[in-house]
Amino acid sequence: MDARRFDKSRLPSRHVSEGPERAPHRSYMYAMGLSEEEIHRPYVGVATCWNEAAPCNIALNRQAQAVKLGVKAGGGTPREFTTITVTDGIAMGHEGMRASLASREVIADSVELTMRGHCYDALVGLAGCDKSLPGMMMAMIRLNVPSVFLYGGSILPGRVRAAPGIPEDFAERDLTVQDLFEAVGRQQSGGLSEAALKVLEAAACPSAGACGGQFTANTMACVSEAIGLALFNSSGAPAPYESRDQYAEASGRAVMELLARNIRPRDIVTRKSLENAARVVAATGGSTNAGLHLPAMAHEAGIPFTLEDVCDIFRDTPYFVSLKPGGKYVAKDLYEAGGLPVVMKELRKAGLIHEDCITVSGRTIGEELDRITGEADGRVIHPIENPISRTGGVVGLKGNLAPEGAIVKIAGMAEEELRFTGPARVFECEEDAFEAVRTRAYKEGEVIVIRNEGPAGGPGMREMLATTAALSGQGMGKKVALITDGRFSGATRGFCVGHVGPEAAHGGPIALIRDGDIITIDAIKGELSVALSDEELARRRAEWKGPRPTIYGSGALWKYAQLVGKTCLGAVTHPGAAAERHVYADL
Repeated sequence: MDARRFDKSRLPSRHVSEGPERAPHRSYMYAMGLSEEEIHRPYVGVATCWNEAAPCNIALNRQAQAVKLGVKAGGGTPREFTTITVTDGIAMGHEGMRASLASREVIADSVELTMRGHCYDALVGLAGCDKSLPGMMMAMIRLNVPSVFLYGGSILPGRVRAAPGIPEDFAERDLTVQDLFEAVGRQQSGGLSEAALKVLEAAACPSAGACGGQFTANTMACVSEAIGLALFNSSGAPAPYESRDQYAEASGRAVMELLARNIRPRDIVTRKSLENAARVVAATGGSTNAGLHLPAMAHEAGIPFTLEDVCDIFRDTPYFVSLKPGGKYVAKDLYEAGGLPVVMKELRKAGLIHEDCITVSGRTIGEELDRITGEADGRVIHPIENPISRTGGVVGLKGNLAPEGAIVKIAGMAEEELRFTGPARVFECEEDAFEAVRTRAYKEGEVIVIRNEGPAGGPGMREMLATTAALSGQGMGKKVALITDGRFSGATRGFCVGHVGPEAAHGGPIALIRDGDIITIDAIKGELSVALSDEELARRRAEWKGPRPTIYGSGALWKYAQLVGKTCLGAVTHPGAAAERHVYADL
């Protein structure tokens, strides 16, 4: 592409590269080895969440080099930078998980500040783990400079051979980290030896890449394509496949074309494209965390789109893609079956996709789907006329226990498992609940309530995979239910309700529940209620002594707790585009 296509006098980078007064700035560019021609081209931020914390991010650095080649070929000057990541698999089950959701905001903020401070004209963002995907896309929408998102790819599945001491249900099949969390529960209950656990832990995660099931990372990777911020099928290939470099290079070229045509994220992220993204989450049995991240992304565009809106779409979308944890297959299998484009093609057959939404390719969703020749394989991707279930794999709940809503993942559950009524067993934090599960100090038929784990009350809205996986590992996943104002991992299975709002720290009804109160969860009716009268709830509220104190009196988590808003609105920390007085790209 000819760099002369770009008028630098209208781009943010003019502030650091053009005119005699910017000679000091240009001297820094020369110091980094840029030529005069490169200095006067558009500057493209290539942002990654690369780090050595976990396999999800370890391949991003290599992929960024291919992105930079594409930017250069398109007439731009790439400027690579990194931001933080908190990887949920490492942070899970201890105090570190409080940092996870807060990291989404830090990622978005740090990408914004880097772009603003250096006056970059466009952005290609690469991310690999749960919160880094929405965080990167939120920054793109907030800045509203031409942007392309690229997922780092999924991990390959692990496998162990049949051998003495290895349970049959773990041998000779694809393994993910979810199996390890559940294996811990089985080992604690005496159903697995410590030696077998060591064999499994060494085999479950054999490569770079994000967790292989339709957990949060792969769910949000699918969202990136469905919403139009990523090139079609770019999220599919596993991280170790060097074919990913082709998508990386193409993403670099694509962002330059978007810059030339002045197509921006808010042209792409619309109410219709958000609905497309929610459809894909439901169809694939995706993570309940999408109910948090889609409203947060909408917030950056100034579009009202709440948890309730997301759940309305989930309710009338068929679930037809068999992916773990509710189904049988992993991300690699979806890629080999044709990837997300085939899923969206099936949704189009049922009239459930807005085809006029623009994408980062410059083509509409409809035009992209016209180019897809693959069809549902009937194994990983079922035909939409013969779905796994008629409603989405994730549904919303409301009632006197959750006036602002809650969310539950039902993918893989039978209809008779979608209702549960039982006495509450209340815990004030995850650690107390996990200890009760570890020691089997709970009863079949109970509804385990974990409160004070919301965005403000935690602080940080921790995921509960360690607890829920331990329940499943003990064979109790279908014999108890669990509700929390915190979150669940995309790998969670069983009747586990999260995002209960208002959270306990804000005086929500979950703060008023006592042991023995009868709780009803009905995923068919969409109900989450407690058998208490309005008068009794009011009496208890009058007696409530306020939020449970936390140990966080300063620092990042204290600051997050002061700023964070309602879960149903995405747990965001600033007013969003509705209060915006300028657009960065136009300064």
